Amino acid sequence: MSDQIQFIVEKLNQEPFRKNYNLITFDSLESVQLLQLLNDVLGEIDPKHAVDIREELPEQTAKRMLSLLGILKYKPPGSISDLSAFRQGLVTGSKPVIYPVLHWLLQRTNELKKRAYLARFLVKLEVPAEFLQDDTVADINKQDISAMEEEKDQLVKRVERLKKRVETVQNHQRMLEIARQLRLEKEREESLAQQKQEQKNQLFHAEQRLQRAQLQLKEMHHAVVDSKPESLMKKLEEEINFNSYLVTEKLPRELESKKNSAYFLQKVVAEPAMSQSDLNVLEIKINEVNAQMNQLIEKRMMKYEPIDSKFSMYRQQASIISRKKEAKAEELQAAKEEMSSTERQMLQKTSQAHELEGSEVLKGDEFKHYVNKLRSKNTFYKKKRLEIAEITAEYGILQRTEELLKQRHEAIQQQLQSIEDKKGISGYSYTQEELERVSAVKSEMDEMKGRTLDNMSEMVKKLNTMVAEKKASLAPVIKELRQLRQKCQELTQECDEKKIQYDSCAAGLESNRSTLEQEVKGLFEECAQEESNYHYINCMKRNLEIQLQRAKEEMKAYVSPDPQERRKAIREQYTRMILEQENLGKKLREKQKAVRESHGPNMKQIKMWQDFEQLMECKRECFLKQQNQTAIGQVIQEGGKDRLVL
Repeated sequence: MSDQIQFIVEKLNQEPFRKNYNLITFDSLESVQLLQLLNDVLGEIDPKHAVDIREELPEQTAKRMLSLLGILKYKPPGSISDLSAFRQGLVTGSKPVIYPVLHWLLQRTNELKKRAYLARFLVKLEVPAEFLQDDTVADINKQDISAMEEEKDQLVKRVERLKKRVETVQNHQRMLEIARQLRLEKEREESLAQQKQEQKNQLFHAEQRLQRAQLQLKEMHHAVVDSKPESLMKKLEEEINFNSYLVTEKLPRELESKKNSAYFLQKVVAEPAMSQSDLNVLEIKINEVNAQMNQLIEKRMMKYEPIDSKFSMYRQQASIISRKKEAKAEELQAAKEEMSSTERQMLQKTSQAHELEGSEVLKGDEFKHYVNKLRSKNTFYKKKRLEIAEITAEYGILQRTEELLKQRHEAIQQQLQSIEDKKGISGYSYTQEELERVSAVKSEMDEMKGRTLDNMSEMVKKLNTMVAEKKASLAPVIKELRQLRQKCQELTQECDEKKIQYDSCAAGLESNRSTLEQEVKGLFEECAQEESNYHYINCMKRNLEIQLQRAKEEMKAYVSPDPQERRKAIREQYTRMILEQENLGKKLREKQKAVRESHGPNMKQIKMWQDFEQLMECKRECFLKQQNQTAIGQVIQEGGKDRLVL
């Protein structure tokens, strides 16, 4: 049930409902709200049901919902005895009845929309009996019935022709059985796919619950590890004090204010609608009461006492403290709600990160360990960067040394060349170096050639030996392979021929199967249409028989010699009703004449009473003003006496 409620809440929070529910608010919905919610879902499926259930009777609402659920093929759980309980629960808005219906509707909303749309064209229309009394309507109805009978005969003949065509096909029974099995397998595949999707959703919800539980466990573990018994006791005492304040002071006060508001709203709803004059009278009364309150406050201020002032000061301080306390409690409640919403968002982000194969967000000690690890890596990086700087500096020094040595070498070479030029042996040093280098390279090449020739001769011997061994070992395998290749070619050719035959046969069977499926589908649809037309015609026939029977009874009563029987005839009844209405109209006309004659004097009398009422209202206001002036004069006199005494 919890998974079912979770699925319902998630679907209702999405488009197009956007209810913004959670598990607590959804579970706290009353029966009327649940019925309205179910009606909203049904209205989304079929727009004709988008109504306010408060504007119709509960029986009408239940009947309308049951008719739509019947069209949508909803099957309540249980036996026939449970169906009455289902209807009763649908009338009263029972949660065990409403929740499964909502779950079933929200699982397949798009499919049900299509079914509700098509139901308008497939449901049989009932023509009321009073409409069939009209000759034009009756003729049209008869024409429709005859046309449908002709269509039925044509369909029957077409079905017989198709049956004969199918019977001429070989193994038609087997092909029909295969088509039926194919349809059943497709339906089974759809149900399995739906079950798979439901299990995926359940697995996702279970993973989310597991993540929440792990997060709570980790937080509790950190709270236990990082805290002491004294801090835990202090935290518990603060929570107990806050909860006790909510239970004993804040929530009862809010509940009382809500009750008062509801009482006043009910009182306002129960009262009749007010006109502008009534509102003006109420404003006058409010102004009078405010004036009286101001007078009482002035009297109290004139009787000012120091002790009362101290008490008033204390009362003001207490009220200020109580308002601050209420404000802080509301801030704390808002902070808790914000923390819970933040935790939910964090769980959603964590689940999204897991879906994207991301790493888990670090918290607490893990984050500290990660920071320490980063610091150690940063220290190691700085150390290596210093080493790289030292190596770079040393490289620059060595590069400079190399340049200096090259310059010295070039200078020495120039000196040597100048000396060789003076002695007449120019290029001697260069030629000697080249000869030494060439002789060294030649000796290395000769040595390498000698080793290479020896290695190559040994390698050739080994390769010849290995080739001979491989030939000897592969000779029977090659012989067997030739036979297998020839056999493989024969089998490949045979396989190609069989495949061509299979493809042609499969294509023919597939075309025949698709044709038969379309024909069978068309026949089923035609059969369903004809069955619907048949039932409709039977109903129309029954209605016509009833009307004919009523006409016969009316004619029999009208021509009967018995006066009692004749009085039962509808014509006699309508004649009596016409006479009664004529007499009533005559009396009403006489009454209207009397009212017109007495209208003028009555209006004069109403005007006199209104003038008298205004006169009395003026006297009352004058009397109240006189009383107020007398009271103020007495207060002033008493104040003067007190000052004289002081």
